[in-house]
Amino acid sequence: MLILDTHVWIWLVNGDERITKSGFLSVISRAVKGCLIKIPAICTWEVSMLAAKNRIALSENTLDWINNALSAPGISLCPFTPEIAYESSNLPGDFHGDSADRMIIASTRILNGSLLTFDNKILKYSDTGNVKVVKPN
Repeated sequence: MLILDTHVWIWLVNGDERITKSGFLSVISRAVKGCLIKIPAICTWEVSMLAAKNRIALSENTLDWINNALSAPGISLCPFTPEIAYESSNLPGDFHGDSADRMIIASTRILNGSLLTFDNKILKYSDTGNVKVVKPN
Protein backbone atom coordinates (compact mmCIF):
# COMPACT_ATOMS: atom_id res chain seq x y z
CA MET A 1 0.00 0.00 0.00
CA LEU A 2 1.40 3.37 -1.06
CA ILE A 3 0.18 6.63 0.40
CA LEU A 4 0.90 9.78 -1.60
CA ASP A 5 1.71 13.04 0.14
CA THR A 6 -0.16 16.00 -1.35
CA HIS A 7 2.74 17.38 -3.36
CA VAL A 8 3.60 13.94 -4.76
CA TRP A 9 -0.03 13.48 -5.85
CA ILE A 10 -0.08 16.89 -7.54
CA TRP A 11 3.24 16.28 -9.27
CA LEU A 12 2.17 12.82 -10.44
CA VAL A 13 -1.08 14.07 -11.95
CA ASN A 14 0.57 17.10 -13.52
CA GLY A 15 3.47 15.08 -14.96
CA ASP A 16 6.18 16.87 -12.97
CA GLU A 17 9.68 15.56 -13.75
CA ARG A 18 10.51 15.30 -10.03
CA ILE A 19 8.39 12.12 -9.90
CA THR A 20 10.52 10.46 -12.58
CA LYS A 21 13.85 11.77 -11.28
CA SER A 22 13.06 10.60 -7.74
CA GLY A 23 12.45 7.01 -8.78
CA PHE A 24 8.86 7.30 -7.54
CA LEU A 25 7.31 6.67 -10.96
CA SER A 26 8.44 3.04 -11.08
CA VAL A 27 7.25 2.46 -7.49
CA ILE A 28 3.88 4.04 -8.32
CA SER A 29 3.54 2.07 -11.57
CA ARG A 30 3.93 -1.23 -9.70
CA ALA A 31 1.40 -0.20 -7.03
CA VAL A 32 -1.17 0.97 -9.62
CA LYS A 33 -1.42 -2.57 -10.97
CA GLY A 34 -2.66 -3.81 -7.61
CA CYS A 35 -4.86 -0.74 -6.94
CA LEU A 36 -2.67 -0.08 -3.93
CA ILE A 37 -2.37 3.72 -3.99
CA LYS A 38 -4.29 5.77 -1.44
CA ILE A 39 -4.76 9.51 -1.21
CA PRO A 40 -5.55 10.71 2.32
CA ALA A 41 -8.74 12.79 2.38
CA ILE A 42 -6.85 15.75 3.85
CA CYS A 43 -4.90 15.97 0.58
CA THR A 44 -8.06 17.09 -1.20
CA TRP A 45 -8.34 19.94 1.29
CA GLU A 46 -4.68 20.86 0.81
CA VAL A 47 -5.07 20.94 -2.98
CA SER A 48 -8.16 23.13 -2.59
CA MET A 49 -6.34 25.53 -0.27
CA LEU A 50 -3.27 25.73 -2.50
CA ALA A 51 -5.44 26.50 -5.52
CA ALA A 52 -7.55 29.04 -3.61
CA LYS A 53 -4.36 30.84 -2.56
CA ASN A 54 -2.98 30.69 -6.13
CA ARG A 55 0.01 28.65 -4.93
CA ILE A 56 -0.65 26.01 -7.61
CA ALA A 57 -2.14 26.23 -11.08
CA LEU A 58 -4.45 23.43 -12.14
CA SER A 59 -5.56 22.56 -15.66
CA GLU A 60 -9.25 22.74 -14.68
CA ASN A 61 -11.36 23.94 -11.77
CA THR A 62 -10.21 22.50 -8.47
CA LEU A 63 -13.12 20.14 -7.80
CA ASP A 64 -12.92 18.67 -11.32
CA TRP A 65 -9.13 18.27 -10.94
CA ILE A 66 -9.58 16.42 -7.63
CA ASN A 67 -12.33 14.16 -8.96
CA ASN A 68 -10.39 13.36 -12.13
CA ALA A 69 -7.19 12.73 -10.17
CA LEU A 70 -9.04 10.36 -7.84
CA SER A 71 -10.54 8.47 -10.78
CA ALA A 72 -7.14 7.51 -12.18
CA PRO A 73 -6.56 3.75 -12.34
CA GLY A 74 -5.20 2.19 -9.15
CA ILE A 75 -5.80 5.27 -7.01
CA SER A 76 -8.46 5.64 -4.34
CA LEU A 77 -9.34 8.01 -1.53
CA CYS A 78 -8.52 7.10 2.05
CA PRO A 79 -11.42 8.58 4.03
CA PHE A 80 -10.85 10.51 7.23
CA THR A 81 -11.89 8.15 10.01
CA PRO A 82 -12.10 8.43 13.81
CA GLU A 83 -9.05 6.15 13.98
CA ILE A 84 -7.04 8.52 11.81
CA ALA A 85 -8.22 11.52 13.85
CA TYR A 86 -7.15 9.81 17.06
CA GLU A 87 -3.84 8.60 15.63
CA SER A 88 -3.01 12.08 14.28
CA SER A 89 -3.28 13.55 17.76
CA ASN A 90 -1.29 10.72 19.38
CA LEU A 91 1.68 10.19 17.06
CA PRO A 92 4.62 8.62 18.85
CA GLY A 93 7.81 10.57 19.27
CA ASP A 94 8.28 14.23 18.47
CA PHE A 95 6.58 15.61 15.36
CA HIS A 96 5.55 19.18 14.51
CA GLY A 97 1.99 20.44 14.81
CA ASP A 98 1.00 20.77 11.12
CA SER A 99 -2.44 19.12 11.18
CA ALA A 100 -2.41 18.04 7.53
CA ASP A 101 1.01 16.38 7.85
CA ARG A 102 -0.12 14.67 11.05
CA MET A 103 -3.24 13.31 9.29
CA ILE A 104 -1.18 12.07 6.34
CA ILE A 105 1.21 10.28 8.70
CA ALA A 106 -1.71 8.89 10.71
CA SER A 107 -3.37 7.61 7.52
CA THR A 108 -0.11 5.91 6.54
CA ARG A 109 0.21 4.29 9.95
CA ILE A 110 -3.45 3.14 10.12
CA LEU A 111 -3.23 1.63 6.60
CA ASN A 112 0.17 0.11 7.39
CA GLY A 113 1.41 1.67 4.18
CA SER A 114 4.50 3.46 2.95
CA LEU A 115 4.36 7.19 2.32
CA LEU A 116 5.86 8.80 -0.77
CA THR A 117 7.04 12.27 0.18
CA PHE A 118 9.76 14.84 -0.35
CA ASP A 119 8.86 16.61 2.91
CA ASN A 120 12.07 16.88 4.95
CA LYS A 121 10.28 16.97 8.31
CA ILE A 122 8.40 13.77 7.50
CA LEU A 123 11.53 12.12 6.12
CA LYS A 124 13.39 13.00 9.32
CA TYR A 125 10.48 11.68 11.43
CA SER A 126 10.63 8.41 9.48
CA ASP A 127 14.20 7.92 10.71
CA THR A 128 12.68 7.24 14.17
CA GLY A 129 10.77 4.26 12.74
CA ASN A 130 7.39 5.84 13.50
CA VAL A 131 6.24 5.95 9.88
CA LYS A 132 7.35 4.05 6.79
CA VAL A 133 8.38 6.14 3.82
CA VAL A 134 9.82 5.57 0.38
CA LYS A 135 12.65 8.06 0.13
CA PRO A 136 13.33 9.82 -3.16
CA ASN A 137 16.63 9.10 -4.95
